[in-house]
Amino acid sequence: MSKDQKPKYGKYVEGAEQLSLGVSMVVAVLMGVGLGWLMREWFGYGWLFWLGVFWGVAGAILNVYIAYKKNVKSLDELKDDVRYKNYQSNSSSSGDGGFDDDSDGGSDGGGGGDA
Repeated sequence: MSKDQKPKYGKYVEGAEQLSLGVSMVVAVLMGVGLGWLMREWFGYGWLFWLGVFWGVAGAILNVYIAYKKNVKSLDELKDDVRYKNYQSNSSSSGDGGFDDDSDGGSDGGGGGDA
């Protein structure tokens, strides 16, 4: 298999990787809630439940941060790729990322005036 070809199930693997971020967030919060509930039951302090909830939310945020850093690293690897050089030069010259916001009131028929 050459470098240009993707594996047969490549789309599914990429989708599962993104799905795993959502699942890991839910699992982190549930683990924190469970840990907080156990500590509250064992030690008898009600605030320990909220400490567990805080730990779970913090774990979920950490999971998002790790996924963000991973995506930034993979995009930085593509920054100098020859396939994207033309896109970089076109988007940087227009100043707005290549988007046309139609601020010139063009004649595309989508205006907001009365007919």
